[in-house]
Amino acid sequence: MMPMTVQEAANAVKGELKGIGEDGKDRPVTGVVTDSRQAGPGTIFVAIAGERVDGHDFLGQVARAGAVGALVSRLVPAAGVPQILVDDTVKALGLLAAHNLERRRALQAPFTLVGITGSVGKTTTKDLLAAMLRLLGPTVAPVGSFNNEIGLPLTALKVGPATRYLVAEMGASQVGDITYLTSIAPPDIAVVLKVGVAHLGVFGSVDRIAQAKSEIVRGLRAGGLAVLNADDERVSAMAQLAPDRVLRFGLGSVERQNGAGLDMSACAIETDAADHPSFQLQARGERPVATSLALSGVHNVMNALAAATVAHELGLSSQAIGRVLASQGEQSPHRMAVGQVGKGAGSFTLIDDSFNANPDSMRAGLKALAAWGAGPGSDSHNGRRPYRIAVLGGMLELGDDTMDLHRQVGDLCVRLGLDALVAVGGHGGRLSAMADAMVEGARAGRDGSGLRVFLAGDTDEADRIVQGLAGSHPGAVVLLKGSHLSGLDALAGRWSEARFGEQQ
Repeated sequence: MMPMTVQEAANAVKGELKGIGEDGKDRPVTGVVTDSRQAGPGTIFVAIAGERVDGHDFLGQVARAGAVGALVSRLVPAAGVPQILVDDTVKALGLLAAHNLERRRALQAPFTLVGITGSVGKTTTKDLLAAMLRLLGPTVAPVGSFNNEIGLPLTALKVGPATRYLVAEMGASQVGDITYLTSIAPPDIAVVLKVGVAHLGVFGSVDRIAQAKSEIVRGLRAGGLAVLNADDERVSAMAQLAPDRVLRFGLGSVERQNGAGLDMSACAIETDAADHPSFQLQARGERPVATSLALSGVHNVMNALAAATVAHELGLSSQAIGRVLASQGEQSPHRMAVGQVGKGAGSFTLIDDSFNANPDSMRAGLKALAAWGAGPGSDSHNGRRPYRIAVLGGMLELGDDTMDLHRQVGDLCVRLGLDALVAVGGHGGRLSAMADAMVEGARAGRDGSGLRVFLAGDTDEADRIVQGLAGSHPGAVVLLKGSHLSGLDALAGRWSEARFGEQQ
């Protein structure tokens, strides 16, 4: 964080400072938190009133922890900590983050802010790019998906005088969200990965989703750079909104795209037995570089290309980019994280992608599972691949298309030749209806295929089913994927206690 005092913070958010003497106004602020458990000496605590928990109830706790102030929307008597009174603490958090970034830019030392958006791939791309940029200078990037009106400001507030790069995710659940985020953190470089159907039920149409994602390009600083996926028509069309230069990435040779060419490309893609892609990485005007990914899944090639395009533009060589891609596994939890669960009979390989799900990421995860090759000890029925089990939860916010999209997931499990589908419901209600739809789609498309279909009422039942299947099929591979509210991350946590090794 940039050096500032309690008084400066209050001024930045246009707040009224209460419960503090003149000497306390000059106390330094060392950080900003929204979780009272993270409060410590020098921090400002942002009291957010949520549906279940009200941060104003924890002012006494943060005072005892040494906080120098609290952003509040109502005064709390005898709290023991100076309070900065504002109308809306979340908006005040954004104002404070914007002030912090303005202070950093005022230093006149080089500083670059990269914003990343897209229906899928934001967190993986952010992690890859952050690893690359750390080779060039001090880099701030969030762990996990801090990409909303709370997470992005908290990330921006970690920028200090020595920070050279900030990599920020920008998510949207409605039109206007990214416009707000870019008002806090206007990017020098805007990356758009893909327009998919995540949150389709909220947006109403894919065109509205594209409109929301395009806001990051509209929000570029003067002279800013747009980095766009040339293989997505809606993303590629955003070039007309860019204030200045545009770089494009995609699959194939750099000379393709109707003569327009690509600035970063991947071709000759192959995968190994664990579905780790290898390919030829080529920047415009350079020779191809043989590259491999430590990440699983062909879909991650596009994420790697997006990160590579930005890093190369900022001065990192293609060879150095390749070394990062070959060594950088998943950094954020529950995102295609691969590990071994258990030992001996009944052990299995877990692909934990349980953080969230939408139709695009679900298809990518299932294709990665389908491509998983035979490993040591596999007794696959076809002699070439391990027994592949998809444990799937529901996908939320898909509107009127919800059930049809879930039936398509079940059908895809059949068409990909998977061995077992375990659709996990939630003791009735919407999640159970989604699981039923997946089962319906799988059974309708099965037509004599070998896919075994199971309907689990909850994660406990899913656990029992998987343990039974893994016990009968040594070397099995299990994909765990569903929307966050499906609760599959709890199952991942249970299985993680039995892990004895991690793979990259």
